[in-house]
Amino acid sequence: MRDVVNRGAVRRAAARAAASLLLVAALASAAAPGGAPPGRERGRLSEVVRSVFYAPQYVALALGFFEDEGLEIELSTAWGAHNGMAALLSGGVDIGFFGPEATVYVYRQGAPEPVIGFAQLTQRDGSFLMARGPVDSFSWDDVRGKLIVGARKGGVPQMVLEWLLRANGIEPFRDVGIITHLEFPAAAGAFEGGLGDYVAQFDPALTQLQRNGTGTIVVSLGAEAGDITYTVYHAKQSYIERHPDVIERFTRAIYRGQQWVHVHTSEEIGRVVAPFFAGTDFDVLVEAIERYRSIDAWTPTPEISSRGFDMLQRVMMAAGELDGPVPFDAVMTNEFAVRVLESAAESAEH
Repeated sequence: MRDVVNRGAVRRAAARAAASLLLVAALASAAAPGGAPPGRERGRLSEVVRSVFYAPQYVALALGFFEDEGLEIELSTAWGAHNGMAALLSGGVDIGFFGPEATVYVYRQGAPEPVIGFAQLTQRDGSFLMARGPVDSFSWDDVRGKLIVGARKGGVPQMVLEWLLRANGIEPFRDVGIITHLEFPAAAGAFEGGLGDYVAQFDPALTQLQRNGTGTIVVSLGAEAGDITYTVYHAKQSYIERHPDVIERFTRAIYRGQQWVHVHTSEEIGRVVAPFFAGTDFDVLVEAIERYRSIDAWTPTPEISSRGFDMLQRVMMAAGELDGPVPFDAVMTNEFAVRVLESAAESAEH
C-alpha cells in the first residue's frame, strides 16, 4: 500500500466527510513514487500496519504538517514490524514506524548497521479482544479452554496478550490455545470466517465486525496492560547522522499531529483521516477513534518514555523473546524530540 497525500484534497475532506471516497481515488491515482517537488525533500516512510491507532500520523500527513517542514512523505504499509525493519535495513525506506521490539532484536543480533528510535506515537497496546457472538459480561477466566486468534509470535501485540493472560492466572498455549501463524491483516477476516472463539486485533477492523454481529469487543489490552513504549519512528544511525535536519523536521510534524488530535473531537479526527480508510464507514471510523481516545493511546509529545521502554522489555522477557534488557540509549534517542519541544516552548513565549 502506498500513498502520496494531496494536502488540499484532504483538507476538503475534513470539511466534507461524505467526499472521502472521491478523495481516496484522487490520492490513489497520484500514488506513484517519485522525486519531491522543488523546495521539498522526499522521505520514504513505512508504517507497520494501517489503523486509526496511528491517527496523529495521518492528521500530520493530511493537514500538510510535513509539507510545512519542507518534506514530501511517501507512505507505504509493511504489514508487520519484521517487514518494516527489513525495508529499513535494506534501504527501501528512510524511516520505519513499528514497535521497538524489532530494534531490540536487531541490536541483540549485533547488526552492523544500528537502528535508532527517535519519536514515539503510541503509549498503549492498540489491540482489543473480541468474543464471538453477543456477550453481556467478560472475565479473563472465560478464555480458558478456548481458542484465540492472536498475532505473530515475537511481536508486541502477541507478547502483551500473553503478559495479560499470565497476569490473570492463565498460561498461554496450555490453558488457552492461541493461533500465531496468521499475518496481522488476515486475523479479523479469519475470525469472521469462523476461526477461533476470540480474536485480538486493532481497530477499525473489530468495530466493523461488531457492527456486523460477528462478535463483541470485551476488553482493551492497552487499558489492561498500561503504559508501554509501543510504536516508535526509527531510522538507521547512518541516515540520522547524514540527515539530522530531516529527522528534526519529521519529528516536529508528528508533534503537530499529536497536538491536533488532543484538542479535536473524534468526529473531527475522523473527517481528516477518512481518506486513509477507503471502504470504512464514517461512523465505524469515529467509534474506533473514540476507543483509542478513551484509553489514552496517543502520546502527547514525541518524547520516548524510558519507563515505557523498560515495561516493553519486561514483557519481552516474560514471553521468552529476550534474555536481558538492552540499554535505552543504545537503541533510542530523545535528542530530536527534546529539540522540537524546546523550540515549541520558545515560540510560545514570543
